[in-house]
Amino acid sequence: MELRILPGNIANMIAAGEVVQRPASVVKELVENAVDAGADQISVIIKDSGRTLIQVIDNGKGMNPDDAVLCFERHATSKIATAEDLEDITTFGFRGEALASIAAVAEVTLKTRTEDEEVGCQVEFAASVHNSTTEVAAPKGTNIAVRNLFYNVPARRKFLKSDNVEFRHIIEEFTKVALTRPEIGFSLNHNGKDVFVLKPAKSLKFRIMDLLGAPVAGDVVDVCADTSVVSLRGFVGRPDTAKKTLGNQFFFVNGRYFRSPYLHKAVMKAYEGMIAEGVTPSYFIYLEVDPHSVDVNISPTKSEVKFEDDSFIFQVVYASVKETLGKNSFAGGIDFSNPEANDMPVLGAHFSEYQPESIPQVAIDSEYNPFDPVTSTGSVTGLGGASSGSATERGGSTDWRGGTAEGWKGSGNGNFGRYVDQREDYGKLFEEKTMPVTQTIILGGKYIIAPARDGLMIVNVRRARERILYDRALAALTKNEHVTQASMFPVKVEVGAANKAVFDEKAELLARLGFDISPFGTDTIVVNGVPEGYSCEEGKIQTMVSDLLLILSDDSSSLPGVMESAMAEKIALLGASSCNPLASPPEARHLLDTLLSSGNAELTANGKRIMSIMTTAQIEKLF
Repeated sequence: MELRILPGNIANMIAAGEVVQRPASVVKELVENAVDAGADQISVIIKDSGRTLIQVIDNGKGMNPDDAVLCFERHATSKIATAEDLEDITTFGFRGEALASIAAVAEVTLKTRTEDEEVGCQVEFAASVHNSTTEVAAPKGTNIAVRNLFYNVPARRKFLKSDNVEFRHIIEEFTKVALTRPEIGFSLNHNGKDVFVLKPAKSLKFRIMDLLGAPVAGDVVDVCADTSVVSLRGFVGRPDTAKKTLGNQFFFVNGRYFRSPYLHKAVMKAYEGMIAEGVTPSYFIYLEVDPHSVDVNISPTKSEVKFEDDSFIFQVVYASVKETLGKNSFAGGIDFSNPEANDMPVLGAHFSEYQPESIPQVAIDSEYNPFDPVTSTGSVTGLGGASSGSATERGGSTDWRGGTAEGWKGSGNGNFGRYVDQREDYGKLFEEKTMPVTQTIILGGKYIIAPARDGLMIVNVRRARERILYDRALAALTKNEHVTQASMFPVKVEVGAANKAVFDEKAELLARLGFDISPFGTDTIVVNGVPEGYSCEEGKIQTMVSDLLLILSDDSSSLPGVMESAMAEKIALLGASSCNPLASPPEARHLLDTLLSSGNAELTANGKRIMSIMTTAQIEKLF
């Protein structure tokens, strides 16, 4: 093939593949341009999650007619002029690629006017082609509308995700910019509804509250540090508010959002010993450094940076977060290196009621022979030293070969359950799923031991409950077989604007699951009822609803039945974790009967084993 230089429109389309990945990318670039223009009021209007329209209106300095046309050329920028300027970047944009890339894959209309001009101008581009420039009446500032994104690249438009996913990404980019400039007023409107109306905030914490809700702002504490290299300000979340799902983790440098797995490790290291494994705290950390010591020209999306001394920044972030947690009494206050500091006071004699009980003595009748029909019916001293009487008096069988010894109880606080029947004929466990289980032992409230064919069946209680709840939830979703239990007090859940949009679209799925939920404002929902059998505690309801909305927002579950299965699995996990330990043999038998009547009693929905069979041969090897 002959070597040639690509036409400008094709080069712009290639560049657009890096800069304009989805509608959220357009929102990011246009809003950042508005901030760089010195605007103090920025409005974003979205239709169909950006597919149909993305419009950004600002009251910045505007452009003259010549600049309004020139800004759509590749590498047209007013931010830098020489290579040395790359080392002193303080603005969002500087590469001059955004507008050219956007105009290559969409229809763009730009209206703008400077303060010195009496009339404004309107410029129209489509597929990198300049269609017209006309004079129009326009207020000071810029109004840019991007219509029919990817209309000339059908493959890119086809692979856009669902509306709720794309809009969630738009909100994320909008939030990142709004958090950098609390002094600027922002608004976001989607399909004619106001999602955010942010007035200029008095402080960053007020902006966090307006964007993410009062609970998030109320659960963070100030963090700060000053060194000769970096100045750190911001907020970190309380350890007890850390969540399993990522969200509300932000790094900023010189007013620019960036991602950094490396610095994220510094934050997580500071929380070691204070949060459970698998959860992540919220944080909003703002770094101010010399522009010459940080490179923001790493990627076209400008979401990554490179510090001159990464390890020093790491140590500052770690030390400042650790110090803040300690000052707010979140870290442990006991000095375990000092043995004298850990001595506990000894209770006096007048606290005798708190003294531990004496260990019960076990008396054994050395003359007792269970194989002697004469002595086997006599009395025997049981646990705790009390006479337990004959086998018949104890409620069991007089025949030791087939006796159940029902009624045996320990002297402790709990019921140790009944002994397992020793008969040989139990039938086939997995051929007769509905086989009634009459004899069970409960082990620590977590396991059930019951007779099985040629051995014993050991069942994990929590996993058994997961299986039962999963089957119930899946039936509710697929067969509309749900029962709702009303909450005594409705629970308000602040889910954020992104998840509120997900709820508006997927409310019917939650209703089929058994939830009674109604919208309340732009970022809040009210839970009036939950599926039958689930906890109505406020904290557990909030966790359950937030996790389900996260699943609903994930477009990877677009295949038929995948989303329903994921929702059923999540609600089963949450429901099983909130159940109390087993307390009685009848409860254990009911659980087993329900489990064995299900379609898959051996495995949970995520493939974990529910039960194991210990055969007689395996038991004999123990002795």
